[in-house]
Amino acid sequence: MVSLKNLDLKIGLECHQQLDTKKLFCKCPCIIRDDNPDFSVKRYLRVSASELGELDQAALYESQKGKYFIYQGYNDVNCLIELDDQPPEEVNKGALEIALQVSLLLNAKPVDTIQFMRKIVIDGSNTTAFQRTALIAINGYIETSEGKINIESVCLEEESAKKIGDNEKFRTYNLSRLGIPLIEIATGPEIKSPEGVKEAAAKIGMILRSVDGIKTGLGSIRQDINISTKHHPRVEIKGFQDLKSIPKIIEY
Repeated sequence: MVSLKNLDLKIGLECHQQLDTKKLFCKCPCIIRDDNPDFSVKRYLRVSASELGELDQAALYESQKGKYFIYQGYNDVNCLIELDDQPPEEVNKGALEIALQVSLLLNAKPVDTIQFMRKIVIDGSNTTAFQRTALIAINGYIETSEGKINIESVCLEEESAKKIGDNEKFRTYNLSRLGIPLIEIATGPEIKSPEGVKEAAAKIGMILRSVDGIKTGLGSIRQDINISTKHHPRVEIKGFQDLKSIPKIIEY
């Protein structure tokens, strides 16, 4: 067991929870398939200028590699919106209501206006090359044995496509997961121990699963951990699905 004394340990948690509704910007079902696809498309990443006439340097660097992407999809769970061949529809009201319910259970204050933003995605995991994300609520908290843990933000966003293959020339994605509504919950850095992270994650998970319309099962919720000490800047450990592994990996 690692001694935590004099480490000035600070840990924050991000939870990503899939919803069991229709997709966020279309009426396709939230069914993740892994069987043989009905179709595939080939796409290249091409950079366009922002409203200010500037090019994103990371996206420009990736596009210069000449790598392309193969997107595999299914006729019953994908549509032209996932292929970026049709504009998104109005946001899924059921998913929005669930995000608001979760926010209130986390003692968070909903924002006055919910507006979807674009976050650039350069790895090909979204056919649009960006992820649509909306801030839903801020300034919440949960109570744990280590005290109050702040909930800095609750967001509603679209899930990415699932990567199924990668080589020097191209990367392959399964489109069935793309567009599933995803609630992102971010805590403050008040967690002070590996066991405290496990407790906070379990508390947030309990709150999420007390609301109708939440997906369950392996892969439906993922935790990312941000951790720092007085001797080392913040690092992020991504993709926890098993709460039991959190304390041991943090100690390592």
